[in-house]
Amino acid sequence: MAENGQTPEFVTESRMSMWKQMGKTEDWWSIWLAGLFFVFVTACIFIWKPPVQELPEYRAIMNQEMEEAGFRTIAYTEAEKKLKGIKARSEGFTKTLRSITDRPKGWTANPIKSIYMSESEAAAKREAAAGKLEQAEKNLKQARAEAEEAENAAGAAQFQDEELNKKARAAITEWRQAMSAYSSAKSAATAQAYNLIPSLIIIGLVLMLFFAIGGKFIGFNLKEYFIGFPVIFGLTVLSYILSKQATMSALGISYVLFGIFIGLIIANTTGVSKSIKTAGQTEFFIKTGLVLLGARILFGQIALIGLPGLFVTWVVTPVVLITTFWFGQKIIKMPSKELNITVSSDMCVSGVSAAIATASACRAKKEELTLAIGMSMIFVAIMIFLLPAIANVTGMHPVWAGAWLGGTVDNTGSVVAAGELIGYEAMVVAATIKMIQNIMIGVIAFGVAAYWCLKVEPARACQPGQAPIKLTFGGALAEIWYRFPKFILGFIGASIIFSIMQAAVSMDWGNAMVSEGILSLANRFRGWFFAMAFVSIGLSISYQDLKEPLRGGKPVLLYIFGQTFNLLLTLFIAWLMFMVIFRDITEKLMLGA
Repeated sequence: MAENGQTPEFVTESRMSMWKQMGKTEDWWSIWLAGLFFVFVTACIFIWKPPVQELPEYRAIMNQEMEEAGFRTIAYTEAEKKLKGIKARSEGFTKTLRSITDRPKGWTANPIKSIYMSESEAAAKREAAAGKLEQAEKNLKQARAEAEEAENAAGAAQFQDEELNKKARAAITEWRQAMSAYSSAKSAATAQAYNLIPSLIIIGLVLMLFFAIGGKFIGFNLKEYFIGFPVIFGLTVLSYILSKQATMSALGISYVLFGIFIGLIIANTTGVSKSIKTAGQTEFFIKTGLVLLGARILFGQIALIGLPGLFVTWVVTPVVLITTFWFGQKIIKMPSKELNITVSSDMCVSGVSAAIATASACRAKKEELTLAIGMSMIFVAIMIFLLPAIANVTGMHPVWAGAWLGGTVDNTGSVVAAGELIGYEAMVVAATIKMIQNIMIGVIAFGVAAYWCLKVEPARACQPGQAPIKLTFGGALAEIWYRFPKFILGFIGASIIFSIMQAAVSMDWGNAMVSEGILSLANRFRGWFFAMAFVSIGLSISYQDLKEPLRGGKPVLLYIFGQTFNLLLTLFIAWLMFMVIFRDITEKLMLGA
């Protein structure tokens, strides 16, 4: 109700045509930028191509040795080593491109060691490791001689004597272990001085310009962006440095936690300037990174997650929404139905995007939308840390935990951050579940608009020019498509393209050119995108700005009830789907099927 005679401001949206969306929204620009990245990197690996013509020769040797001996012989192992050594990422400019994405290294007492080591320090390391290298070399020669002797004995018996074969396998296994020990000793004994400062400056500039391309069309204030981006990137580097400290690394305290905590400290002490807010494009960084991630995940894996994921999202979400709205109306008697439904959808679907869509559909007041979004930010800041901690302490299966996070944590960036705190498998499942759930935004917006027009306030919501959505089947489809997060098309498209590519070539060629070429670089850049997003998440959470929502009384109670119900129901349905009914799918996901 309006106060002091003022007319309340309702939430409205000015909609863009699809063509404008394709050129002016972060969802589409995450696709365009990821596509530009893939085209550039693909060109690099074909221009600076590794000797893939040698792959069939090494594979033929391996097949022949396995056919004759029935186990991995010395010749098999040597051919395998040469085969695996053929990598697109180790050639020409591709190698240079990969080197500039190097992250800070591990350190114990002096953080400078993470980015710089002098020649004198490297020489000291080489001298200290020289004795171990000499011993490792002796062990390797001895193990090689024993392996040759055992294999020759087995070969003299045409590999028909099982006892001799067993001895040969054991000796060759010891030789492989000696090779691994020698490789480690050689790495330490040939330590080189390094200075990552120039490469960090270069990758920082590359990333700044990369996202500025999309930012120009999306509508960034580029002056503010260019001022703020070095701060975002500098804090990202700092989060990597802190996570590489030996004790922190041993405790599993990752760059995700440090990134968010650093951002939180700054946001709640000195505050965040306009330029830093402009540069801290959490969703843009995350969405672009997710499109790159799609290339790594075979489409079969996405399809596997999809079936049980539909139950976790499309069944749980409407149940939670309706139950929470009922609780607000019947139990705690929320004074505003519009605030009730906006908070309910914000909490159970996808945070800000769902809140805006719902507020527009029911024509909620702007202050009601602000309140709903404020509460969402508060609880997201808690859930990012709390849910992964619960999952890790209780030993939850990563797929189950990922599904739980994807169905409950608001907004995609926070879901990825929470998933990373558990592990890669949990992150992939969580992100995929969240993308499936995001499709519900349009469905819920249409449902809310229809309910308000037909049941709640037909006189106001459905009068000519006021209904935000056409209440027809076509209108429903149009709303679903309009609200559909378009970056998901890029994620799925990348998965399909690279799945077809991998299926169309030999396993060895695909490994050398795709896995150890395009995807290797994509993974490195994705890591930087996500790390910048995690810092940006922390910088966006100012508890000083969020005090007002906590004074809301009934809205806070509504959110707590709904989120508690959501957490428990999603936990149960995720367990039922991934750990009981579709347990075989969970096992395939863990195997990377």
